[in-house]
Amino acid sequence: MKKNNFFNSLVFKLILGIIIGIFVGRISNEGAIVAIDSVKRIIGDLIGYIVPLIILGFITPAIVSLKESAGKILSVTLVICYLSTVGAATMSFLAGKAIIPKLNIASNVGGGNAIPESIFKLSIDPIMPVMTALVTSILFGIAVIVTNSETWEKMLIELNKIVLSIVNNVVIRILPLYIATTFAVLSYEGVIISELPVFLKIILIVIVGHFIWMTVMYSLAGLISKTNPKEVFKHYLPAYLTAVGTMSSAATLPVAIECARKSSTLDPKIRDFGIPLCSNTHLCGSVLTEVFFVMTVSQILTGQLPETANMIVFILLLGIFAIAAPGVPGGTVVASLGLITSVLGFNDTGTALMLSIFALQDSFGTACNVTTDGAVVLMVTGIFDKVPGRNKESIANK
Repeated sequence: MKKNNFFNSLVFKLILGIIIGIFVGRISNEGAIVAIDSVKRIIGDLIGYIVPLIILGFITPAIVSLKESAGKILSVTLVICYLSTVGAATMSFLAGKAIIPKLNIASNVGGGNAIPESIFKLSIDPIMPVMTALVTSILFGIAVIVTNSETWEKMLIELNKIVLSIVNNVVIRILPLYIATTFAVLSYEGVIISELPVFLKIILIVIVGHFIWMTVMYSLAGLISKTNPKEVFKHYLPAYLTAVGTMSSAATLPVAIECARKSSTLDPKIRDFGIPLCSNTHLCGSVLTEVFFVMTVSQILTGQLPETANMIVFILLLGIFAIAAPGVPGGTVVASLGLITSVLGFNDTGTALMLSIFALQDSFGTACNVTTDGAVVLMVTGIFDKVPGRNKESIANK
């Protein structure tokens, strides 16, 4: 029975999608890869369209349900996200100073196959940008609390049910296909086969750093909540694999919510509020990666690491920029290009090389972001003493 359950699980479907995608990409001709790329873009657009609905359908009702504590929980969550981001960046900086000068890293990245222009194009634009949805959901939720509108409170509860149905019946079902087509395109382009070995050393180092930071965050979350953090992270494998395949915190949000819902130690109200919020404000893995990579690129182009004072300024500002970065592929590094050029003084060659290297591991940084969101929510649950089963006090009375 367990065997059959595993083969029907999302984890198995995601792994199968990755394997099939790499194989199909290697054997595809131009005509086939154009069709595959078109399917990938359509599914990606569809998921992108649904993401703002998920944010509105989860964060706004969650804020309303939190009542008087909404402002406090929002503030605490954002502070933890910032501290986690800066902490991950600082760890990466210290590791970079110790490791990078000892590495001999090649700067030439091999070129891959270009995807031919598709004749068929179907654009599905979201009803609003992700950050607009995030701000709207927060303001709207607070406004409903202030006006004490019972009608809108009931409507938001119904909206939550509708969006959850869309997540379960649409997004979850098409994710394996989306991941398969994504890896097929990457495999055809040669990114996986040709470019990855060039930077294998630093990518492996960064991935190890991701797991170290996840361990730190879940250990702290366990101490703060006085619970076993395993009850949260043991459910996160589907979200981790989805993030690896989609390279997007926003696209992984539906799966992340499902994973978090399986935990018995997360307060439901804080969970449904915190997970969508963190998907756009907690990018510790991406920031950890970016700090290590800017130091690597500086070593490649100038033969030395950036000045420590510049890196401190860069890290502190990067934590703020990360909160405002979109949860889409490469969102963190794109949002912080101004910092890379102004604070660290990178030229066009440096920024281009930075984008290239970052793209090779973006999926793993995203997976770290998504998985560590569970630790942030567990911390908030512990801070407000709302671990399910430990007490029955209403959060509105905190």
